[in-house]
Amino acid sequence: MTEIAFLPATELAARIRARQIGCLELLDHFLDRVDRHNPRLNAIVVRDVERARARAEAADAALSRGDVWGPLHGVPMTFKESYDMEGLPTTWGLPEFADRPAERDSTVVRRMREAGAVPFGKTNVPVMLADWQSYNPVYGSTNNPWDPGRTPGGSSGGSAAALAAGLTGLEAGSDIGASIRNPAHYCGVYGHKPTYGVVPMRGHALPGVLAAADISVVGPLARSADDLELALDAMAGADGLDAECWRLDLPEDARAEPREFRVAVMLTDPNCAQDDGLTGKLQATVDELARLGVRVSDTARPALDTTESHRLYIQLLRAATSGRLSDADLEQQRRIAAEADPDDFRYVPMVARAFTQGHRDWLRAHERRTHLREAWAAFFREWDLLLCPTAASTAFAHQQEGQRHERTIPVNGRPEPTVDQLFWAGLSSVVYLPSTVVPVGAARDGLPCGLQIIAGHGRDKTALAFAKMMEKQIGGFVPPPGYD
Repeated sequence: MTEIAFLPATELAARIRARQIGCLELLDHFLDRVDRHNPRLNAIVVRDVERARARAEAADAALSRGDVWGPLHGVPMTFKESYDMEGLPTTWGLPEFADRPAERDSTVVRRMREAGAVPFGKTNVPVMLADWQSYNPVYGSTNNPWDPGRTPGGSSGGSAAALAAGLTGLEAGSDIGASIRNPAHYCGVYGHKPTYGVVPMRGHALPGVLAAADISVVGPLARSADDLELALDAMAGADGLDAECWRLDLPEDARAEPREFRVAVMLTDPNCAQDDGLTGKLQATVDELARLGVRVSDTARPALDTTESHRLYIQLLRAATSGRLSDADLEQQRRIAAEADPDDFRYVPMVARAFTQGHRDWLRAHERRTHLREAWAAFFREWDLLLCPTAASTAFAHQQEGQRHERTIPVNGRPEPTVDQLFWAGLSSVVYLPSTVVPVGAARDGLPCGLQIIAGHGRDKTALAFAKMMEKQIGGFVPPPGYD
């Protein structure tokens, strides 16, 4: 029954409704796999077995009465540790929150329950969700299923690792700096970063925090493009006070044939050194799409300066995360900013200026962002999508010494700053655009890699339609070896 564990959630739900497998039977199958394989990975770090088994039993009973709870009736799933789940701690990797259980479910957890899912645990993250690795002093380190010596990505690293290894049916992550997209790329699964504001953030925060952060979004990870769309439909829509006055209506996109899509392609940029093996695999994928009939341009671009866009992203990103700084850390950033040359655009001084900027500076930056958004909107009037990398390389070896900005990764045999990969994260994030990562097979080093699909504002379904077309035409998720 091993192959069941690697099926998409949509197929699992169909088999449950067809009475080919029971809800409790499927849950126990995943729990058994967690017992056998999770010690090697440490992907699922919190289990909620008793409540999950009771819900699965109730799902079986409901189905016997002809009562289907929703499109995910009886499908076991896990959530990134940063989501509130009633009765379980939400730590973000911080020991001081380990003994403080959440009082209620986050909006996304509640909506996935309403869609019929059976939550049974939480997956690992880095401290404060601030790394492309997933380790913390509360739950330890998570490994990549393709090579335990490498990172699964972050901050939704446990999410992607659990999916790839067949330990869960579906996952929910979050993304402000590629935290859905990067793990999907490193582990060979699907991930979708929604248009900003489409999925409510309530209950995805440190204890006591209600306001949603700029740029940050929550969204699904899965083993198929159909799963992403189903999960997005379940998660999305107005919540709380917004639900009193507006309704979400994402444009559908029924296109399914390669010849129906017009895409621009940008596989390299001076702001981020790119591994040749990864670039070669992505280029081969683009060539195959063109052969299938996709209209492809290697030169079409939004009318913007990518260096300026990247600098603006760093400024707004670090403004968005500045509220997490302690007073002592903020004072240190003030000193760094004061001592740095205003024209020094290396990462550390840029971050220091962003952390300590005044509100007037932020307003000017937001105005520049609005102009960028208009440039992207003009671009998407002619082109459906922009295809680009997700990261500079495939998954790198664990690195847990020093600060993230001090670390390097090997790119074409040379050490390159890990933080340079924020360029590919910020290209869509700074302007609130949706993007989907789809697995496209192994790069030259044998590790999985993904292609990032950026769509226009609110055109999440266009990115997902292209992802579904790619899955049908050239294949999708492939399980890593050794998880039978």
